[in-house]
Amino acid sequence: MGAVHPRVLGCLGRALSLELSAVQQYMTQASLVELWGNAEAAIRFRRETVEELQHAELIVQRMLALGVAPAASQLRPVGHAPDLAGLLRLDLALEADLIQLYAEAVRFCVLVGDGDSQAFFQDLLTDEQHHGEELGDWLRSFGPSRHPSMERATF
Repeated sequence: MGAVHPRVLGCLGRALSLELSAVQQYMTQASLVELWGNAEAAIRFRRETVEELQHAELIVQRMLALGVAPAASQLRPVGHAPDLAGLLRLDLALEADLIQLYAEAVRFCVLVGDGDSQAFFQDLLTDEQHHGEELGDWLRSFGPSRHPSMERATF
């Protein structure tokens, strides 16, 4: 591959940090809701963990292919909430940050004419948009007055 713009490399690094932050958050949430006795939500959060881990792996592979050593600069701390709806709101905020990053990366790649990176970020953007929609649907499924599991966080 030819020379890659430093800003594209920066986007890859930020993306890796956010994806690994999502892995950590979903993995923690799976264990937390399991403690609350919500096995169904634990299963869903574990699926989310795997999806985000797959994204992180794609980013690592891309960085290696570009000759860059992968390094997540900083993981975000896991957010906490007193109930499942609150956890989902935190997840939607993290997904929104990923969507924003990937959309900006796509726009920048168009500007600099980096079609390979544009396609790479576009695929991730599409996945995260779909993921955000699924989380939003899950949250909306509780309805305005029905609150799932009001157990308190244990951390």
